[in-house]
Amino acid sequence: MDSEEARRKAEELKGKAKEEAGEATGSTQWQAEGKYEQASSALKRAGRRVRDALTGESSSSGNG
Repeated sequence: MDSEEARRKAEELKGKAKEEAGEATGSTQWQAEGKYEQASSALKRAGRRVRDALTGESSSSGNG
């Protein structure tokens, strides 16, 4: 896993934590922000995989 992939995974985990904190506190804003951060990270990671597939590179082990 390279540094970009690690950043994306950390962003996704941060979003999950924020969403869960929002659920625990009843904050719909935190829930929405958490879901947004997770979706944003997943989209960036998917874009990276598509780019790598088109260029023939391999930036991840395929674990997510």
